[in-house]
Amino acid sequence: MILVDTGPLVALFDHRDAQHDRCSRVLKRLREPLKTTIPVLTEGFYMLRPESRESDRLRDFIERRGLSLWFFDEGSLHRAFELMELYADHPMDLADASLVAAAESLGTRKVFTIDRKDFETYRVRRGHRHVPMEIVC
Repeated sequence: MILVDTGPLVALFDHRDAQHDRCSRVLKRLREPLKTTIPVLTEGFYMLRPESRESDRLRDFIERRGLSLWFFDEGSLHRAFELMELYADHPMDLADASLVAAAESLGTRKVFTIDRKDFETYRVRRGHRHVPMEIVC
């Protein structure tokens, strides 16, 4: 399973985005299921403008099951808030925190992102260890 960040979602569905071609090539070679979070989708729809054709394309992609959703439970939401405090000097927004919390909950480290700087910093808790995210791009 690969978690998807906001940047690729915007780039994939906005042909004018500078990262569109790169993200499209990456998407074509991925064979694992894709999953994202509600905070990431909220950010993506905001950036694409809800009334736009680009937003329509993203909605179609989700409805065709190109991307599924992971939802917070109370413990995961608490963990996301904890991560935001832990990375406060960076700072980490809720969308990024939701992806790290999802990675911990789902047992994956893979994230499709164009935001290397942040995701190279974040660590996924595995028992007593903290392991780096695996960036797919």
